[in-house]
Amino acid sequence: MRRITAALALAGLGLVPQLALAQADKPVIDAVESYFDFVDANGGTILAEQIPAEDYKKFHVLDVRDAGQFAKEHIPGAVNIEWRKVFAERAQLPKGKTILVYCNTSSFAAQVAMALRLDGFENVRMLYGGFNQWKAAGGMEAHARASKKQ
Repeated sequence: MRRITAALALAGLGLVPQLALAQADKPVIDAVESYFDFVDANGGTILAEQIPAEDYKKFHVLDVRDAGQFAKEHIPGAVNIEWRKVFAERAQLPKGKTILVYCNTSSFAAQVAMALRLDGFENVRMLYGGFNQWKAAGGMEAHARASKKQ
């Protein structure tokens, strides 16, 4: 039993410098701090009701759902890269055009948006509520519907 305890203690000591290094990685700390300084809590989100149908052409619409869901239905003009692959394939994304990212509910899109912003993409917006909310609001006609209600 003493040998196991001693081995665990030595192993633990070996991890301490690695943990300290991970905590002291200044570029990561700076990137995370700048991400959380990003405007306000909703600064990176946009509602379907805020986007006139003709404005979708101004975005690089990025669907981060799986290929099967994308094939079944998606926002017209969208490009599909599954959320797990977006960061690895980020070189395909435009730096000079606003990226509108969505999934079904915004959970995966939020992760993608954060990762891209941490990598220096300042042009990322997340579709609030995702594809499900977009459809419920009227899809491409959500803005027109919302404007009529006013």
